[in-house]
Amino acid sequence: MNEPRQLRRSRSNRSLAGVCAGIAEYFGWDPTLVRVAWVVLTLLGGSGILLYLIFWVVMPEAE
Repeated sequence: MNEPRQLRRSRSNRSLAGVCAGIAEYFGWDPTLVRVAWVVLTLLGGSGILLYLIFWVVMPEAE
């Protein structure tokens, strides 16, 4: 049977902590698009930094 998907930080496609790549892998998106969205959020109000830190702490690392 199919194993349920889990949101985890990427170990293989990471730039900083693997948060953006983990989100991209979970949804089947390109990691570059998620990183660009993160930069836009950061530049538009700084919420990107806070969200990244929260995800870094909350998301477990992939095995």
